[in-house]
Amino acid sequence: MSVLKKILIKTRRQIFSEIAGNNPSIFEGEGYDFLELREYTYGDDIRHIDWNVTARMQKPYVKIFREERELNIVIVSVLGGSVYFGRKKFKQETIAETVALLAYSAIKNDDQFSAFIYTDRLESVTRPSKHIHSVQKAVEAVLNYPSLGKNVDTRSLPELLYNRLKRRSIIFVIGDHFARFDFRLLAKKHEVIALVVRDHLEERPKEMGLVNLYDPQRLETALLQVDTDAVHAYAARVHTDDIALHRDFRKNQIPFAKIYTDDDPFVKLSKLFMGR
Repeated sequence: MSVLKKILIKTRRQIFSEIAGNNPSIFEGEGYDFLELREYTYGDDIRHIDWNVTARMQKPYVKIFREERELNIVIVSVLGGSVYFGRKKFKQETIAETVALLAYSAIKNDDQFSAFIYTDRLESVTRPSKHIHSVQKAVEAVLNYPSLGKNVDTRSLPELLYNRLKRRSIIFVIGDHFARFDFRLLAKKHEVIALVVRDHLEERPKEMGLVNLYDPQRLETALLQVDTDAVHAYAARVHTDDIALHRDFRKNQIPFAKIYTDDDPFVKLSKLFMGR
């Protein structure tokens, strides 16, 4: 059985099974358009407090929303060369599985989804749809995309999505997020959710001695000494960068989850959305 079929069968069963059906939709309660601001009253959802206005007015204000009947789900797969990596399973395959879960969830909830592939530009678009066959198209595009040698332009994606998406949307940005995006402006107009796909080995590499390493973005090789000092220095740098990344997400009120290549993405997504 092909990887594509395995992903589609597994994820469809997870989303549409009786057990999954007893869980609330991962998109429930997010389909709202901003309507107005008013002073906070007891019982209002504190997540809707506008802290900037609150600070200026010296009293709490909340955002009031008009509920939409249908959500617009946008799934963006960032497929630079670094996703062509993984010990047992490539990150690119984990991203494809995550795309399938999100797309099937949208369809189950009777919402439309669209899917983009992005590197240094928009590479592929699956148009908005509520049809099952569109899930296969979106997942197949991710699995078959030639990510080797591709670089990621972190500057243009937020602006591209801001200008392209006229209707308020829930935007999932899936990638390893080693390249950091500035989502401040986009997150004011839409709900942005970051899904960080990693392999344990790239965060905590093992000592390997003198090895010839291949760079999947530059398509170059280099002979490097991967000893104890090099491993500790690299792991410390990744940890420091991730602290800054997570700080940015929280500052801009962007929910996020980290999914490793040996994780079940369904479990990670369920934990993320059940906790919201």
